Amino acid sequence: MEGDIEDADGVLKITRIRLTYKLKIPAGSRDKAERALAVYSDKCPAYQSVKGCIQCTWQAEMVEA
Repeated sequence: MEGDIEDADGVLKITRIRLTYKLKIPAGSRDKAERALAVYSDKCPAYQSVKGCIQCTWQAEMVEA
């Protein structure tokens, strides 16, 4: 995880968060894992709490095992 902190009117604020998931997935399940990653934010309590306040992006490094 990486992020940016910026001065906003004299107050330091987290403005961006970048997540990289490192996933070990079963062989042949990449499509399923990519679909799950595409929609998980709809049900993620952490993301739902900060969306609109902090810009969040994510990506996944997947290794099939």
